[in-house]
Amino acid sequence: MPSEEETGTSTEPLTFSALGLIKPLLEALEQLKFTEPTEIQAQSIPSALEGRDIIGVASTGSGKTAAFALPILQKLWDEPKGLFACVLAPTRELAYQISQQFEALGSAMGVRCAVIVGGMEIATQAVALARKPHIVVATPGRLNDHLENTKGFSLRNLKYLVMDEADRLLDLDFGPVIDKILKVIPKERSTYLFSATMTTKVAKLQRASLSNPVRIEVSSKYQTVSTLLQYYCLMPQRDKDTYLIYLANTLAQNSTIIFTRTVHDAARLSIILRTLGFPAIPLHGQLSQSQRLGSLNKFKSGGQRVLVATDVASRGLDIPSVDIVINFDIPTHSKDYIHRVGRTARAGRAGKSITLVTQYDVELIQRIEKVIGKKMELWETDREEVALLKERASEACRLAANELKEQQNSGKKRKRGGENGGRDNRDRDDDVIEAGMPSEKKRKSRGGRR
Repeated sequence: MPSEEETGTSTEPLTFSALGLIKPLLEALEQLKFTEPTEIQAQSIPSALEGRDIIGVASTGSGKTAAFALPILQKLWDEPKGLFACVLAPTRELAYQISQQFEALGSAMGVRCAVIVGGMEIATQAVALARKPHIVVATPGRLNDHLENTKGFSLRNLKYLVMDEADRLLDLDFGPVIDKILKVIPKERSTYLFSATMTTKVAKLQRASLSNPVRIEVSSKYQTVSTLLQYYCLMPQRDKDTYLIYLANTLAQNSTIIFTRTVHDAARLSIILRTLGFPAIPLHGQLSQSQRLGSLNKFKSGGQRVLVATDVASRGLDIPSVDIVINFDIPTHSKDYIHRVGRTARAGRAGKSITLVTQYDVELIQRIEKVIGKKMELWETDREEVALLKERASEACRLAANELKEQQNSGKKRKRGGENGGRDNRDRDDDVIEAGMPSEKKRKSRGGRR
């Protein structure tokens, strides 16, 4: 059983140069305005450059991607080879983001990346793999499809394997697929495993895949950053939609992510908000790949200021300009709350989270407060203003219900077989779909608003 070497706690701030990185990477970091390493980078990069396997346990927003990308790129500079490293990620969006960071950090060496995820043409991906990119960033299901079915493709010369958001990879039941991948890649490789939490499943995966790793833990299991101001907003259950509209109106100048527990609510609330003039777009697992990337890019560019999302967006996606996170539903697991509110107050910046609390949610919110070791402050509301919004809110809810019904009826009339390219059963998202909701719901454009 491999042993683990525990590293020390926080050290004095270092420069990237002091970590032993080469000049091309230092220049790329300077262009990207990465002034000094984060704690996970400062502690993991030296060990990685020495060739050690790494277990990194760090909260979201801590700079994990650069922590594994920089050592890989430095070694690639010395040994430029195709299919040099493979990164496994739980979601398509995170895979694209990791690829973008590799390309930005490795711009001086012309690093080539391929993103291999569900929802895209397998033949096109096979062509990309045949060109032997330096870095493959993939979701496990689609990568395994290519390993089993794409002629001429293998990872038998792979030098690095990274498993990012390992706890979520295993939460999504990718364990058996990862086991298959581990059997067909070289045992003589460097392996990095990064996770926000160290669960029993992650510990088991670590024992199976890493050799004498250095363990680096820079945050407690459940923690929110000190620059995050956390609030709760009290309301009756029947007025929940109206209070959300009140908050959207109050916070209209801010970039905001609204998290919902279900796909249905993400779709419904985005329609309600757009009906009332708010620039809102949905992000959830029942959108096609192009729709999801479109939503994400519009939000990241500032073209749309409100993103209504299920938990598919709560992990690993670095959207630097988020001012506010609103929890429309309270997550049943405290760690999901941590990941959601981790979308704001990143890298030392300030941010706010507001959690909607009804008469049925008091126990849940108290449980979260106990876990994070903090009491949330009450977000004051003007009840008269809320009352004035009720009629408009009711009308917007009615219109949204009609639109969703039209979409559902339209979807039933179409053959689903040819439209399933946006889904891949082995490339799932952490969405909860209400009982009775259709398993596929295609969004229909109306009036040019989407």
